[in-house]
Amino acid sequence: MMRLLLDTHIWIWSLNQPEKLSPSVVAALENSDNEFWLSPLSVWEILLLVERKRLGEIISAEEWLERTLAMGNWKEAPVTHRVAREAGRLRLQQRDPIDRLLAATAIVYGLTLVTADEYLLAAPGLKTLANR
Repeated sequence: MMRLLLDTHIWIWSLNQPEKLSPSVVAALENSDNEFWLSPLSVWEILLLVERKRLGEIISAEEWLERTLAMGNWKEAPVTHRVAREAGRLRLQQRDPIDRLLAATAIVYGLTLVTADEYLLAAPGLKTLANR
């Protein structure tokens, strides 16, 4: 069993563009023995993308989120003080605060971050499943 935290783009691709997922990621997402986690930060990113019409024509962000969250047995990985402290210690090649917080979330909760982001894949101490 793997405990998987989906990066926002992996979550989107799994629902809207599954052809962008690698065979190893598809296998992991289809394995019902695995646990699937999402960060509230990803929900927020989705709301912003919908607001900016970057996810195509969707009736409403709330409806999209309600439907997609109902499709899976998602666990919430809250952003806590411990996560924030870990994010402050992380040194990534990029400076995107959301990516730092997602990486810290995976570390704090002992999750594997599923991502295609090369900066996150190269992060020391972060367990990842690469979408390559």
